[in-house]
Amino acid sequence: MAFIASFRNVLSTLEHACIQRQIHVTAVTARVQAGRYRVTIKRDRPLTYEMANPPYQIAHRKSWNSWNTSNVTGGNRSSETAVDDMFIRRFITGTWHSLFMSEVIIKRQHNIIRIAGIVRRSISSRKMYFLIGYCEELLSFWLQCPVKLELQTVQSKNDVIYKYI
Repeated sequence: MAFIASFRNVLSTLEHACIQRQIHVTAVTARVQAGRYRVTIKRDRPLTYEMANPPYQIAHRKSWNSWNTSNVTGGNRSSETAVDDMFIRRFITGTWHSLFMSEVIIKRQHNIIRIAGIVRRSISSRKMYFLIGYCEELLSFWLQCPVKLELQTVQSKNDVIYKYI
């Protein structure tokens, strides 16, 4: 009981200090706006599943766009990995021009880099197989490790829409 009384005494002192000095003590995350999409009046903005989940759900419902262990404390090549990921995303976006319907997901496992995503079926399968082999071969040569593309295809843009806001 003595502990609770002393805790209440400390709280009242803190409240008094905050009122006297006009210190704002609300939670830091109360006004976070990054990564959230504003609702439109007509609710006609399409969102994919990745976009529909708020940022605080990344570890629970949403997956990270880069899977690697170089960002942990003492990890090797953390800056090089970030530059490599940026290069991979730009190369894939430029090579598969307006064909990727989702974000580029990069998964690193040991020395293998797996690149995943959803692609629209607007080109022939022959061209798609060529682009897959082209990307795998060039990225493997440049990054000096095996690269594997894991793609899913959809018929149209409407197939990846999760909800409208």
